[in-house]
Amino acid sequence: MNKTILVTGAILGVLSIILGAFGAHALKELISETAQQTFETGVRYQMYHALFLLFIGHSPLIKEKTKRIIFLLVVIGVLFFSGSIYGLATNSLSGFNFKSIGFITPIGGLLLIMAWCFALGSFLNFSSKKVD
Repeated sequence: MNKTILVTGAILGVLSIILGAFGAHALKELISETAQQTFETGVRYQMYHALFLLFIGHSPLIKEKTKRIIFLLVVIGVLFFSGSIYGLATNSLSGFNFKSIGFITPIGGLLLIMAWCFALGSFLNFSSKKVD
């Protein structure tokens, strides 16, 4: 599971760099400044969670079952949160109205919050165990 988490974190990181460059250069002339800032928010949160997965994959403080839960929450959360933000920011460029699925953005955000809460719970549980 750790390898899957680490590989996914690396892929999300690479994609966030690519999408960030795309947003800063290719989209600059195509969408408004506000939409560019919105797009950058999606990129930033994707990168935060790529780094989070790299940390989770290396942490011996988190049980495997909890790592699986965090992994799923982060992957789905990034898809919903950042993915919908990318769509909303570039809505004027596509034939699909991403505003119709904008409700998934906060669902994705909630999943990301839950992932961090699972990590926090693991750390609190680990620190409360008596070490001899």
